[in-house]
Amino acid sequence: MNSSQDTIYAQEYKQISDFKFDDRVAGVFNDMIRRSVPGYAQIINTLGDFAEKYVSPRSRVYDLGCSLGAATLSVRRRLDGRDCTIIAVDNSQSMIERCQQNLSAYVSETPVDLVCGDIRDIEIHQASMVILNFTMQFLAPKDRDKLIGKIYQGLLPGGILVLSEKLTFEDGEVHSLLDALHLDFKRANGYSELEISQKRSSLEHVMKPDSLNQHKQRLQQQGFKHFDLWFQCFNFASMVAIK
Repeated sequence: MNSSQDTIYAQEYKQISDFKFDDRVAGVFNDMIRRSVPGYAQIINTLGDFAEKYVSPRSRVYDLGCSLGAATLSVRRRLDGRDCTIIAVDNSQSMIERCQQNLSAYVSETPVDLVCGDIRDIEIHQASMVILNFTMQFLAPKDRDKLIGKIYQGLLPGGILVLSEKLTFEDGEVHSLLDALHLDFKRANGYSELEISQKRSSLEHVMKPDSLNQHKQRLQQQGFKHFDLWFQCFNFASMVAIK
């Protein structure tokens, strides 16, 4: 799963376009997310642990917003012999093509159905695990309740949703602190002030994070009774909800 170094925002642009998961981003995505999302590797590795505990035989796993397939690969490595299918969905054709290449590099009994489409249009059936790994924050806020409701209905009893997101914080002081620590993380990983500023501008209109309390309320309203945070580093977190 090699990729080139992320230098997309290294040159100064007169006008910053909204962020898109296009071919340019897909080509540097591994480097981009490694240098931008604290704890990403831990989250990916732990998805496999969750899969081993929660995925039941002859069920389905949905990776909604699969990008290059890191979450799917982590899960698939732990499922051989369970007669399961993974449905991996992304709306970027460039991501899907690279995801297929990454999946083809590993031998597994567990089939993966790759779907290039909008996760809001995907029907969820017979699922024992659903993954939303830094995906929902890119949906319009009005669409999030419906998606979580669809996931809840499509999960088997005892099934698990793993939801990873960037968070906002209702306490302004805490929000400023954790945001500053995240920016320091990006600087320590080699991003310049120009890159940080232009990337932030490109994401301003397309990524709208929720607070932990908003996530909790949404999950409860859609039927989940078991929910908590299992991982957090600065303003990035991963949560579990069990049906």
